[in-house]
Formats: sequence, C-alpha cells, structure tokens
Amino acid sequence: MQSARWAEIGLEILFSARSELYMNLPFLDGALASLPVRDGFDTSSLATDAKSLFFSGAWLAQHFERSRTSVNRAYMHTVFHCLLRHPSKMHGRDRDLWSLACDIAVESMLDSLNYRCLAPDKPSVRRENLYRSLREQMPVLTAEAVYRHFRRERLNSYDCATLTRIFAVDEHTLWPEDSDDGQDRRWQQQAERTRTAMETVFANEATGGEAVREQLAVSARRTTDYRAFLRRFSALREETAVDADSFDYGYYAYGLRHYGNMPLIEPLETRETRKIEDFVIAIDTSMSTSGELVHAFLEKTCELLQQNTSFFRRINLRILQCDDRLRSDKMIHNAKEFADYMAHFELIGQSATDFRPVFEHVDRLVAEGAFHSLRGLLYFTDGLGLYPKKRPKYDAAFVMLEGEASPDSVTSIKARCSTGHFPATRQLYISSSLSKVNADR
Repeated sequence: MQSARWAEIGLEILFSARSELYMNLPFLDGALASLPVRDGFDTSSLATDAKSLFFSGAWLAQHFERSRTSVNRAYMHTVFHCLLRHPSKMHGRDRDLWSLACDIAVESMLDSLNYRCLAPDKPSVRRENLYRSLREQMPVLTAEAVYRHFRRERLNSYDCATLTRIFAVDEHTLWPEDSDDGQDRRWQQQAERTRTAMETVFANEATGGEAVREQLAVSARRTTDYRAFLRRFSALREETAVDADSFDYGYYAYGLRHYGNMPLIEPLETRETRKIEDFVIAIDTSMSTSGELVHAFLEKTCELLQQNTSFFRRINLRILQCDDRLRSDKMIHNAKEFADYMAHFELIGQSATDFRPVFEHVDRLVAEGAFHSLRGLLYFTDGLGLYPKKRPKYDAAFVMLEGEASPDSVTSIKARCSTGHFPATRQLYISSSLSKVNADR
C-alpha cells in the first residue's frame, strides 16, 4: 500500500484534474461525479471496479510533472470505461483481448476530442493508421466491434502485446468476472444523460465529440426481458381457462343468498389472452456458429415455453436448421415435444451461411396454409451470410450474442410495416446470460 503522503499527493492531483475537466467538459460532470476517488487498492497507475477510482500517488505525480494533460486523459480514460460499461461486458470474453479492445475504443474517443486539456503529448502515426484501418471495417469504433474484428482476424499474442503497450493506461484487474445488474443500469442511465446533455444544453461545448456521442448511442441501447420481446410475436385468441377478471361476484353471492345453492352467474370457462401460437425459430448451423450457444438459446426459449406464460398450451412451432441450404425442419406442438427435441438436439450442417432458403421455405409453408397466424421468425446467427432482398410478410429478428457476432453485416430490408408492429427485420443483440436483449433496426 502507498504511504499517506503519496495518497495525499495523488488525491490533490486528481481533484485538480477533475476540476479542470468539469470546466472544459461540463456535459461529463455527472459521469465524473459518479466515480468517487478512493485509496485502498494497491495499483501501479489507475484502476476501477466501476464503483470507485483507485490510484497510485507516485504514478500520478510522475505523469503530472511531465504533462498535466496526460493525467486528465488517464482520468477520462477510466471514466469512459465505466460510462461505456466495459467492465460489466467482459463476462464470457477473452480478458486480454477485451481489455485491449476497450482501451482502443476509449483512446479513439479521447483522440477525437478537440480540447486543450486532453491534447496528447505528441501525435501518434501508428494510432491514426490503426483507427483508419478499423473504420474501414466498422462504422463506429466500439469495444464490441473492435473485439469482433480481432477475433475474426485472429490477432496473435505478439501484436496484442504491442498494441497493449500503445493503448493501455489503467489496470483492469478489478473488473468483475460477473456483471452487477444494478451497477450496470446506473452507468447506462448516466450514459443516456451524458448523451442528452451533449445534444441539448451543452451542444456548443461538445464540439468535436462526435465519436463520444456515437459510442454513447450504442452503449445506451436499452435492454428488455427476453420474455417481453417474445410477446411481440403474440396473437389474441381464446384459451380454455376460468376468466376470473370478468366474473361478477356480486351476482354470484346474491344467488346463493336468496335462492340457496343456486348462483345466478357462473364464471366464463374461456378467456381471451395474448400468447404465441405460430412461430418459427431458425438456426444458423454454419461453421462460425457455436453449438453450445445455439443449445443455450434453445434452452432459454424452452424454459419460457414450459412456464406457459408466453405460449399457448397447443402451439405450432417450427425449428429450422440451415447453413447454405435447409438441413432440418422440426415441428413442435407443446412443451413436452420441445423438451424431447432438446434432449436429442444435434446441430446439422457446418457449411457456409445463406439465410434465403429459410425465408423461402417459410413463405412456402405460409402459402400452403401450414400456419394459422404466423407473427414472426427468430433467426439465431452471427450475422455473416447472404440476406434476402425483400422483407417477408411477417416480422423477423436476427438474434446475435452481444459481442460475439457481426451485426454490421446485416443488410437493411426496407419496407413499410403496419402501425403498431415493430419493423419487419431487426438485429437483436442478446446478452451472454440469454436473459436480456437489445433490439435495433
């Protein structure tokens, strides 16, 4: 642990840096205030657990003596990690590669901010070349997109270590292995407030912050419960069940009181409810899709089916497997059949990816009358493949594991959609826990 004297010096330097950042970047005041400075963790530079900022007084003094802006940049570097929820998104990813991707994303933001208090000591040609190369592959330099790129390009350990030396600023050892939902929501809300401030009250002071706004827009995507998302595919239909909501107990009690054991009204034996009846789940079985992820996705859907809150007791569910052609079409009518299918599930295919055969097959089934009221299709994939040129007549969503897919490759299938329904095609980013999703057009 550092001495009390170094702790005192470090606190003084950080408070001075925070005051300067407050004055020059007022739209970040909430984010800066959300990360209190504390002593108590032995770090060689800066570190955070998304709750507090820990520091090395000696390291801060060394950098402050050399350049005050380097301390400001390091401070903002750590705050941006929290604002973009990088620590909570690490779950299930390669730790070293994810740390590097996060550092590159944050430093690209800092390098784009045209403020004297954040000016680098000297321009880096190597950094600019990397930014240029990455922007050719992705519209926004988010940590998720950079991570996917490095996974796809199979970045070797030497290049990873070299880039780490260039972009690393703080320590990531305190980043939690498991995400804290409460903490995650707090920083998501803060990201939304910061982006709103940049676009409204402090629009004039946020010049040169386009990269920040872009990353915050991606980070601020709201999540929703997977069950709630599935209900968007539901249809209104009568189901055999006692409708207690429409039952008038007054008439029932009056009859029993005046005529003995003779109620004047009985509860209805059917009720109208909104659940899923006809549904299609398509699975990308190409070599780029993991069988474990597919199985986890189906298990989550099966779990919701067994709860009997999202689906009717009798359903018409088709599970399709497809790579470059349709490999399997399994018909499911109830939760038991779904469970049996999962017990003997086997991924078929492992060739290239072409999404068109699935939509052609489903269109053919619709024309043949195989569905009573098909409302939607979920396609579990990594996003890499050939897409149909026209939207289907039913709603469809491409489901991709957040951080492990290539949503930038999804083509937009444009067409007018009915009022009250979400767009015909969406990209659906689902968390590694398969409990929360983000839906984007």
